[in-house]
Amino acid sequence: MAASVKAPLEVSAAVVPGKARPRGSFPHFRRAGDFIFVSGTSARRADDSIAGAERGAAGAVVLDIRAQTRAVIENIRDILASAGAGLEDVVEVSSYLVNMADFDGYNAVYSEFFGYDGPARTTVAVAALPHPQLLIEIRAVAYRPRSSP
Repeated sequence: MAASVKAPLEVSAAVVPGKARPRGSFPHFRRAGDFIFVSGTSARRADDSIAGAERGAAGAVVLDIRAQTRAVIENIRDILASAGAGLEDVVEVSSYLVNMADFDGYNAVYSEFFGYDGPARTTVAVAALPHPQLLIEIRAVAYRPRSSP
């Protein structure tokens, strides 16, 4: 019986132009074979402003979990598109909330993008995220064979 020769796993990574640069030494995503691992993603924009962190009439910053959740998922969508995939390819999501009191607002927006047939999901509370105006961060894993149209 001949020994089978396995092709090496194709691995690539990228920082996506037009997206907020990571605040550390890591890519927006890393593809390993048919899996795409999206690094923890926030509502931070390319200009370093934060969606869902707006100045109110009195001048104080008002934080909006719904706006931040939407921005995070849209950022993940754009990152996946640069890797040749989409939200429909996401198989697992881990969400990090600074305050579990925001769960209902986060969940309502999340449900606009994913239903019960969507990715497996874990949501946990964390003490803080890298910027005091960030309420949420999400990491995702997608499965998209390279040969898919």
